[in-house]
This record gives sequence, C-alpha cells and structure tokens, in this order.
Amino acid sequence: MPSSPSRDLQTFPNPAAGRDYVVHFEVPEFTCLCPLTGQPDFAHLTIDYIPDQANLELKALKLYMWSFRDEGAFHEAVSNRILDDLASACSPRFMRLTARWYVRGGIFTTVVVETRKPGWSPEPRVELSALPTQPSVRDPSPPLR
Repeated sequence: MPSSPSRDLQTFPNPAAGRDYVVHFEVPEFTCLCPLTGQPDFAHLTIDYIPDQANLELKALKLYMWSFRDEGAFHEAVSNRILDDLASACSPRFMRLTARWYVRGGIFTTVVVETRKPGWSPEPRVELSALPTQPSVRDPSPPLR
C-alpha cells in the first residue's frame, strides 16, 4: 500500500506570517470507534485556524485523520485530542475544531474546542456593505410599454 495511517503531522513555513488569515479544512469522513460497543462513529470535522509561523501539510493531515479509524474514543476526548495534536504541530495564533457527530441512538453530538496563542487577539472585523445583485446577463428584450 503506498500510504498508511500516521500520527506524524507535518508543517511548512507560513508564506504570509505577518498577516492574520484563516485556513479552513473540512474532513467529512472522519471515523473512529465507539469505546463501549466497538461500532464505528462518523463525524464531519471542521478545522479553522490562523497560522503563526507554520501551516499544516494536507497529506499528513489526511493520514493523521485516517489513524483514528480503528481506535475507540469518546466524542469529547477525540475532539480535544485532535485539537491538541494539531495545535502542538503548528502553534497557531488561533485554532477551532468543530466535530459534528452523526446520529447515534437518536442523538446528534457537536463538540467545539479551541485554543488561542497567549497574548494574541484578532484584528477588528471589517464589515463591508453588500453590493446590489445584478443578473449575469442583460435582458435582450425591450421593456413593454
């Protein structure tokens, strides 16, 4: 097999370390096992982070997520562990993981965990007024009178 699960998270230098910007990842097929029944648990993970000096490398992230497939873990525990591992690897200014677990026994679970670099605070958000919407093509017929 050309690749296999791995907990080795890799990074690369942030190409714009002087600027705050958001990196957004979605992992729609995360799988681990229920520690009580051994049945598979499925989640859609969303990771948003503001890098500092390093960014997460995507192939390593994919192999890392794959490494949980045969591991039993409670939703809260695995969500916190993933955030801790990712933040440890790249030391972001800010990172949030949202884990939306698929229904199990009639219950949906969502776990949101985040970390922030000490002393960092975000720039104030800039709200731009919305531009009026226009059709992408002009109506070729003249208006009726």
